[in-house]
Amino acid sequence: MIKVSPKIKRILVPIISIIAGFLVGAIIMLIWNYNPIQAYSSMFASALGNMNGIGETIREASPLIFTAIGFAIASKAGFFNIGLPGQAQAGWLTSIWIVLAYPNMPKIILLPLAIIVGTIAGALVAGVAGYLRAQFGTNEVITTIMLNYIVLYTCQYLMQQVMSPNLRIDTDTTKNISSNGSLKINWLTNMFGGSRINAGIFLALVAIIIYWFLMKKTTMGFEIKSVGANPFASRYAGMSSKKNIILSMLLSGSFAGLGGVVQGLGTYQNYFTQTTSLDIGWDGLSVALLGGSTAIGILLAAILFSILKIGGLGMQTIAGIPYEIVSIVIAAIIFFVAISYVIGLLFKTKDKKNNYQQPQKKERGPNNGIDGSNIEVGKKGQI
Repeated sequence: MIKVSPKIKRILVPIISIIAGFLVGAIIMLIWNYNPIQAYSSMFASALGNMNGIGETIREASPLIFTAIGFAIASKAGFFNIGLPGQAQAGWLTSIWIVLAYPNMPKIILLPLAIIVGTIAGALVAGVAGYLRAQFGTNEVITTIMLNYIVLYTCQYLMQQVMSPNLRIDTDTTKNISSNGSLKINWLTNMFGGSRINAGIFLALVAIIIYWFLMKKTTMGFEIKSVGANPFASRYAGMSSKKNIILSMLLSGSFAGLGGVVQGLGTYQNYFTQTTSLDIGWDGLSVALLGGSTAIGILLAAILFSILKIGGLGMQTIAGIPYEIVSIVIAAIIFFVAISYVIGLLFKTKDKKNNYQQPQKKERGPNNGIDGSNIEVGKKGQI
């Protein structure tokens, strides 16, 4: 075993997981007579080889950061929120609906309004699972899975049966939103070769800072982590478990909803019928796991996943390798992250040297010097 510090170990384990995932992908390519060097070269060239590719990679990372933060907050509180796809979808539809309903409202009002409404929609969906867990002890894994399907088909119903036909092209697709409610920035698009990069990346970076500050510098973050680490001890210390359960799920859903908002107002500029749960939800979960639920880890893991997603298209078109290989690489990386305990056995944590020396105290007698520094009770000639 290699001796490393705990900090270095936390860095090495995900790096080894990533390398192992790429090696598994390379072995599978070799089995099927594909050239892994050519495949990975085309992947990175497509994702990072030109400004358009870089822009698309950044654009792909933006919603993943939000959904990853959403999962990380719930994870810190001790919950497994896998309702991220439904929460993101709720944020996507509601934000698009607001912008389509009020296309001529000034941008300074409309865009923040759409973002806030989408955030609230995601929070409400997650809040249902949080309330059921806090009040009845219902397993959040089951409730969030069910909520994914409820949201999926509710959004389909709302769009096809409730939304005004004036806001839709057909029953499956809405009209494109007006520029007043769009996250698209022309100068940013031009800078990155006409890619779909948008202001969502700036919101994502702000979200990373907020998440770090919330978890590291606030009482709320401390209580959330305390409840997740030991709910019994935190309750004994006067913290409300029920309050923090609901609060953490509301925050989790808020960030996931923001991921859907960025997807709608930034990437697609409309909403269309979804046949399955949103990928950004599941990918965000993977990003949080790979990033260790830390702020910088989530940022780096989101970029890696974006490179895999965008570069995977290049593998398919340039190297002629099926896109499913990319999915295998991603799955392998997550697998090795999941067994990080096994990988961690390769390293032994260094023991911190204890250089602290107990200060020497001068003997002052049995009365501990109360009667004077040089007086010892019980000695001859002294009172």
